[in-house]
Amino acid sequence: MSDYYVGAVARDGVWLAVAYTAEGYEHTAVLDGVGELWTRYEETAARIAVDVPVGLGSTTAPRPNERAARKLLGERSDAIVPAPVREAARKQRYRTAARVHERKTGRELSRRSFESATRTAAVDEFLDAIDEARPVFVEAHPEVCYLAFAGEPMGDPPDVAGGYAERMRTLAEFDRDAPPTVQSVAEATAGHPIPIEAVVDAAAIGLTARPGPGELRSLPADPPEDDRGLEMRYVYRGETSLSVE
Repeated sequence: MSDYYVGAVARDGVWLAVAYTAEGYEHTAVLDGVGELWTRYEETAARIAVDVPVGLGSTTAPRPNERAARKLLGERSDAIVPAPVREAARKQRYRTAARVHERKTGRELSRRSFESATRTAAVDEFLDAIDEARPVFVEAHPEVCYLAFAGEPMGDPPDVAGGYAERMRTLAEFDRDAPPTVQSVAEATAGHPIPIEAVVDAAAIGLTARPGPGELRSLPADPPEDDRGLEMRYVYRGETSLSVE
């Protein structure tokens, strides 16, 4: 069996995984959590790229990859939602998490950051428990993937018609099979509460993970590790490195 290269996004309590081989699109899976994602692919995946933080700060925020991406994305910088520090990510109530985050970093914790903290903590705890998964899991942000494919940030948000068209055009220019792949993924998610923009994002992250044009690169280029040895970076695929001035 060929190795799988998986792009996975977490949305509304489920995970959408789009699996490629080196030859092309293979299949789609809708899964209940990061543990099920690993169980499905632990024997077959060469790489699993997820849109959930991998590597968390302890006393500083935003993380280095988040700071770099916000600079690169310009007017689309609000697509980057900084992760809470590790201790705050594990808190169940916003006020408690915000207090911990501010004490550790001197910065406020946004509601948007807290709203994604449950899945952030789940991935962090999973990688802390399963050593074999650590070299397989990498973090990718869809907007950074599109930026690398297109050479410039997307102009519109993903949940409007213009944004959808722009992302589909970008994927088609990167991989001519992307449009039928997105259609196949959308059909496979029937009956699940997964928006079309998540379908497109999962396909983009899968194309990033899969061998293809350009190289798999890291933002920042020399990523620091958190205090548990996880690199704090976004991966992207491009002919050249994204430069942060």
